[in-house]
Amino acid sequence: MNFKNLLLASFTILLVSSCSNDDNIVTPIVTPPAFNYTIPTTYTFDRNAITSVDFSGQSTRILMLDEMSSYVKTQATTSLVVDNTKLQSMYSNTNNQFTNAVLNTSGKQIKDKTAASKDYFNLYLGGGSVTEQSNVRTFFESTFNDINVASQGNNAASGIAGKYGTGSSTRYFSGNGLEPIQVFLKGTIGATILDQVVNNYLSLNKLDEASNKDNNTNKVLDGTSNYTKMEHTWDEAYGYVFGATGDKFLSEYITKVNADVDFNTVKEDISLAFRKGRAAIVANDYATRDAQINIIKQKLAVVVAVRSVFYMQVGKGKLVTDSGAAAFHDLSEGYGFIMSLRYTNKPGTNNPYFTKAEVDTMLASLTSGTNGLWEIDTLGAKLDVISTQIAAKFGFTVAQAAVVN
Repeated sequence: MNFKNLLLASFTILLVSSCSNDDNIVTPIVTPPAFNYTIPTTYTFDRNAITSVDFSGQSTRILMLDEMSSYVKTQATTSLVVDNTKLQSMYSNTNNQFTNAVLNTSGKQIKDKTAASKDYFNLYLGGGSVTEQSNVRTFFESTFNDINVASQGNNAASGIAGKYGTGSSTRYFSGNGLEPIQVFLKGTIGATILDQVVNNYLSLNKLDEASNKDNNTNKVLDGTSNYTKMEHTWDEAYGYVFGATGDKFLSEYITKVNADVDFNTVKEDISLAFRKGRAAIVANDYATRDAQINIIKQKLAVVVAVRSVFYMQVGKGKLVTDSGAAAFHDLSEGYGFIMSLRYTNKPGTNNPYFTKAEVDTMLASLTSGTNGLWEIDTLGAKLDVISTQIAAKFGFTVAQAAVVN
């Protein structure tokens, strides 16, 4: 055999050997983990026959907001001056101003949870700003002063802060027609409740921070508590939505939107997503957990958007039928819900459906002119423009959102 043939034979042997070795390589098949767990019909989770659910802090803040609302309503009904200092103290939970003594000693407050989420207002994560946070809180505090001025005894009129209505239907309005307590309450639904739910407690920056994921997987409990830190974080999000007895604040409006035939699955969709996500956390099924986060974000945003449009349209109707301040209560609620759009979180973006600038433009349009709402014509053209802008973003029609309930 000459050198050329020897070289060819050697190459053939090497090739056959290499092919044979490749054939013997076994590629491991990675089988995704199999999960087998039950989704409870109610938000009930136990460990060793003891509940592992705790959202007491969230329930406390809902009760605080409820008492602030009741205080202003009682003062208006009896035509008494509203103490803005009292409201300020209730907002920051100082000076023992709640009639429910448990709230005074709870160590909780509303103010420090306003515009305070990890994703939108934590500069280390690139979100929000200290200036915006401060401005939001200062704005809410200014509504307390506005209520005080309106409660001094004047009758509400264009450019004049005062009361409108009689008896239990009496309300206090600023000179621009806004009802400041409604702006505060509905704005807080966004800046405190919604922001904490979708931008904080359901943020992966919060759920999975530090060793949370490993600890949850290994069921390392949080100190002496009966839950892992991740379980508790999820529960806190749930508590802001459904943590009160009866429908209050965000849950109230979930129920109202659900009563509209065009959105009549939204309440169960949100409830199921919370239950399914919590069960997934117990089972270490993080992909399912994350899918539920997106559902909750999207559905809660729809609720805020629908009520924004709803109040614009109801207010528009009352401008024609009742005239003047009778419509301003609804428009003020709408104003607060439009504010809340800034705190929505569009799945896959970690950004709101409407930017702060877009929200501010809508609000400025609503109260444009020297005397704000008093200058809206009975045709309500600007109300239709705002309504259409919001509805189009979410893919429903103005007519679908305007069903009275």
